[in-house]
Amino acid sequence: METIIITIIASIVVVFPSAFFIGDSRRRRIAKQDLDSAENKAKAILEEAKRDAERIIKDANIEAKDEVLKQKEEADKEIKQKRLEINQAEQRVNQRQDMIDKRFNLIEEKEISFERKQRELDKREKEISNIQEKQQEELVRISRMTVEDAKKELMRNLEHEMQTDMASYIVDATAKAKFEVDKKAKAMLTSAIQRCAADHTSEATISVVNLPSDDMKGRIIGREGRNIKSIETLTGIDIIIDDTPDVIVLSSFDPIRREVARIAIERLMADGRIHPGKIEEMVEKAKEEVANTVKEEGERALYETGVINLHPDLIQLLGKLRYRTSYGQNVLNHSIEVSQIAGLLAAELGLDVTLAKRAGLLHDIGKSIDQESEGTHVELGVEILRKYKESDAVINAVHAHHGDVEPNTMEAVLIQAADAVSASRPGARRETVDTYIKRLQKLEEICNGFKGVDKSYAIQAGREVRIIVKPEQITDSEAIIMARNVAKQIEAEMNYPGQIKVNVIRETRAVELAK
Repeated sequence: METIIITIIASIVVVFPSAFFIGDSRRRRIAKQDLDSAENKAKAILEEAKRDAERIIKDANIEAKDEVLKQKEEADKEIKQKRLEINQAEQRVNQRQDMIDKRFNLIEEKEISFERKQRELDKREKEISNIQEKQQEELVRISRMTVEDAKKELMRNLEHEMQTDMASYIVDATAKAKFEVDKKAKAMLTSAIQRCAADHTSEATISVVNLPSDDMKGRIIGREGRNIKSIETLTGIDIIIDDTPDVIVLSSFDPIRREVARIAIERLMADGRIHPGKIEEMVEKAKEEVANTVKEEGERALYETGVINLHPDLIQLLGKLRYRTSYGQNVLNHSIEVSQIAGLLAAELGLDVTLAKRAGLLHDIGKSIDQESEGTHVELGVEILRKYKESDAVINAVHAHHGDVEPNTMEAVLIQAADAVSASRPGARRETVDTYIKRLQKLEEICNGFKGVDKSYAIQAGREVRIIVKPEQITDSEAIIMARNVAKQIEAEMNYPGQIKVNVIRETRAVELAK
């Protein structure tokens, strides 16, 4: 307020500067008038200023109140938001607390259950311990022996059994060694009577299949080798595909397998459809065709020798000799030759020609099953002839043709002579081939001796053996163990150059017919 008054006075001085230069009276009068006017104006200005000040203060108060109200509303909104967040956090904390309480209760229940089971287990262990003590006391009472005495008695029994087993093992080992020595001696004698043994191993172990074009090689191999693997698995042979144009080679020591594979491959090429399913069908048909050929070969042997009234099963076994070799010599042709030579000798000496021919034709009949059964071909032949009711003279001639027993007739002696003549003629036999084949047969024999083996094939010239197991009897893990056990037994029982790969194959098939 004082500032306003001072401002007004200063304004008056500025506005009326000439009043100070007028006379005193006039000046005083004028000054009084001016003062009154100024006072009135000052009062008016002061009133106006008061009104303005009041208005300003009122507006300021209103604005201040509005600002305070606005800030209050924002603060209330923020407080509500904070309260909402706090409530949500409290709910989460409460939920977690509930879960913790439930878990704690569950842990307490499990601890109580565990303590109860532990007490029961301790109680049962004590009961079992008491029962064992009572049983031990009862055994001691019944046997009148202490635990230490029983252990000593058991050890004595085990020692006795071990000594018995060792003695049996020594006897068996001695007999085996004697057998090996006899076999080697016979082999040496056989080698001595051979005068010209040309070595043509490939002729006895491979077959060549001609192809219409080199493109057929790719079809036989198949995608990722599936076709060739299927053929090798089903037939047990090894297919050799090299750069030689328009041919593939089938390798196996077993002529029957090679023949089955050859027929199946030729039929597949003629049919044009080559896939695993068709391969299996053609292999089965080839086996049937080979079986028919076996029968025809047996009948041919009867026709060439003039032997009659032979059991059909014996004719079938004779036909199988068509696919059997001995020292590289075909056994069926050898049997026909022995029959004819024995018949000629019997005719010259005035003996029974019919008996000599019959015994000569049947003297190696055991070789038709010696790959499937245990025993020498002589023993197996005698069993076969007894089974089919052949005469004692024929059985004795077969039994004596290698000197296992004494011949009872002159015809039996003639069989020995005819067998030696047929075997010892120049170029008739090749010992290296037979030794090689026997090694492959031994490989398959070892594999077939294991439980769960369905089929086994020695391939790759004896460098690999494939074993097909029965999936319902052998698991995958057992197949791995079998491969190792077979390899160990081969190492222990055989002598061979290089190494032999043992390949165990386990395959499960599900077959159903849609009707």
